[in-house]
Amino acid sequence: MFPHIHIEQTPNPEAMKFSVSENLVYSGNTYFFETIESATKSPLAVELFKLNFVNSVFLGNNFITIGKKQNFQWDDIILILEKIIADYLNSGKTVIEDATVQEPENEADPLISKIKMLLNDYVRPAVERDGGAISFKTFENGKVTLILRGACSGCPSSIVTLKAGIEGLMTRMIPEVKEVVAENWVE
Repeated sequence: MFPHIHIEQTPNPEAMKFSVSENLVYSGNTYFFETIESATKSPLAVELFKLNFVNSVFLGNNFITIGKKQNFQWDDIILILEKIIADYLNSGKTVIEDATVQEPENEADPLISKIKMLLNDYVRPAVERDGGAISFKTFENGKVTLILRGACSGCPSSIVTLKAGIEGLMTRMIPEVKEVVAENWVE
């Protein structure tokens, strides 16, 4: 039986983090779904999308971040979400089908290896505490492109995190990095 679910606000007012002390997915893997159609590999996410107020579902190692539609208030829906998650997890049903452990990438470029190491060691833990995820996409001409998911996607404070936090860290630690951007970033 799963223990109590700990509910935490995220910096994104449209996303809430539901933490559990059990692993939901293999360590290092994350899954982000924006529609019921995209969530077919997660029966839990499909169940959550059946609720008309769920806008996105992000599954991390030991948490679920749920994005809500703007015309709903957390006070009206949070207990419903908590009960559905608790009932689902206590049922023993699969959270993710065909999940595999991600193998570490054997990166030939030492700069990309260093960028990924900084992301994994310093950035990812902080972002996951806020119910989000960050992953490396590319490094070209001094520009690191990242993908933001979960609570980070659409979060009003994510530009500060990206520019002041991540870009500051990267440019200090790796002189070849001149800029850090997020995919589909709108300023």
